[in-house]
Amino acid sequence: MARRRPLSLQARSLLAASVALAAFLGLTGFALDEAIYNALRSSLQERLQTYLYGYLAASEMNRSGQLQPAEELPPDPRFNRPSSGLYAGVSGEKNSWRSRSAIGKNLPFDNVLPPSNEIKFSGPVDTGSGPIYLVSLGVNWEVPNRRNKVPLTFHVAEDASVLDAELSAFRRTLLVYLGGLGLLLLLLQLLVLRWSLLPLRRVSSDLTKVERGETERLSGRYPLELTGLTTSVNGLIESERDHLKRYRNTLSDLAHSLKTPLAVTRNQLESEPDGDALRGAMMEQVRRMDQIVAYQLSRAATSGQHTFAAPVAIEQHAEEIVMSLEKVYATKNILCEFDIDAKARFYGEQGDLLELLGNLLENAFKWAKHRVLLTVKSIGATQAHRSGLLLCVEDDGPGIPPERIDYLLQRGVRGDERVQGHGIGLSIVQDILKAYRGELKVTQSEMLGGAAFQVRIDRT
Repeated sequence: MARRRPLSLQARSLLAASVALAAFLGLTGFALDEAIYNALRSSLQERLQTYLYGYLAASEMNRSGQLQPAEELPPDPRFNRPSSGLYAGVSGEKNSWRSRSAIGKNLPFDNVLPPSNEIKFSGPVDTGSGPIYLVSLGVNWEVPNRRNKVPLTFHVAEDASVLDAELSAFRRTLLVYLGGLGLLLLLLQLLVLRWSLLPLRRVSSDLTKVERGETERLSGRYPLELTGLTTSVNGLIESERDHLKRYRNTLSDLAHSLKTPLAVTRNQLESEPDGDALRGAMMEQVRRMDQIVAYQLSRAATSGQHTFAAPVAIEQHAEEIVMSLEKVYATKNILCEFDIDAKARFYGEQGDLLELLGNLLENAFKWAKHRVLLTVKSIGATQAHRSGLLLCVEDDGPGIPPERIDYLLQRGVRGDERVQGHGIGLSIVQDILKAYRGELKVTQSEMLGGAAFQVRIDRT
C-alpha cells in the first residue's frame, strides 16, 4: 500500500486558515443573524404597538357601553383587507370586535387581560391560521356620563411570515456577503502564503541547482529566519565537498606513493640472487610502504567538522589513551595529569578526537622525562553558538627551539631520527585541525619547562 504523500506547508497553512476562517465567519454569521432577528422582532413590536395606540386613539365608547372602533380609517389599510396578514380585535364582557382582515381567521383575540395598562407582546404564537406575533393591552374604558368603566382588551397581530420573509432576505444577503468575503480572504491568504513561502521555494530551487552542479553553494539573500538554516546547509555542503576532495586526493597520493616501492621490489625480485640482500631490500620496501599506508589511512580517516555532529565527551577518551601509553612507555614511569573542564565537548567524529589526542599525547610521552599535563577548556559558548575547545598538552622534556618549530611541523620530519616513528603525527594533527578550522600553536611550557602544544577550535 502506497504511503500517503504529506501535505505541503502551503496546503497545511491554507487548510488551517480555511478552518479558522470558516469558524470565524460561521460565528459572525450566527451573531449577526441573532442580532438582526432581535432587531426585526423589536421593530415589529414597536409597529404593532403603534397600530394598537392608533386604534385606542380613534375608538369611541357610546353611552350604552358599546365600543365603536375606527373601522373606516384604520392605522393601516391592510386591516380592512381580508387575509392581509395584519389583524386587530377587541374583547370584553359586552364587546367583541374583529377587523375585516381577521374575518374567518382563528386568532386568540378572546383572551381578556386585566386593565394594567401594560402591553404584552408574544410570538410567534401558533394558531389555527398559522403563527403570529401578538400585542395585547388591557384597559378600563370610561362610559360617557356614567361612573362605571368597561374592561376591554385590545389586540393587534401580524403573520409571522412577514418577519420570516424579512429575516430570510437578510440571511440570503448575509450569506452572499460573508461567502464572498470568505472567498476573498482565502484568495488573499493564498497570495500571502505564496509570498511568505517564496524564500523556502527559493532555497529548494537553489539546493536543486547545487545537486545538479550548477552552483557550489546557497548564495541568495534569504530572510533572517532562514539565515541560520542556509548557513548550516552551506557548511554541510562545504564539509562534504572537502571530505570528497580529501578522499580523492588520498587515494591518488596513495597510488602514486606506492608505485616506486612496488617497482623497486619487483626489480629486486627479478635481479637479486643473494637471499640475504633480497631480504633486507624487501624489509626496507615493506617498511616504507607501511609508513606510506599508515600516513594515508590516517589522513583519510580525518572526518572533519560536521554541522550537526553530536558532542563528544573528552575525559573518558583521554584516560583510555593515557592508559595505553603508560603501558608502552612503562620504563619511563611518566605521570600524566588532567585539568579537564567538565563542560568541554568536541563537536565532531570520535575518531578525529582520538587521533588528535593520541598523536599529541604520544608525542608528549615520547619526549617527556617524568610528567605530562593535559588541559582542556570550553570557550565561547552562547545560546546561539555551540562552545569551542581549547586543548593543551605539555611535557617536561627538552622542548623545541623556536627556530625549529616550523621545520618539525613539516610532514615526515622527526625531531630525532633515533626515535622510532613515521614523523607524521603532528602532520595528522594539522590535517585534522584544518578540517575543523582550528589552529595548532607550539610554545614552551611555563609550568613544566618542555614543549606545549596548544590546539584551539573556535565555536561554530
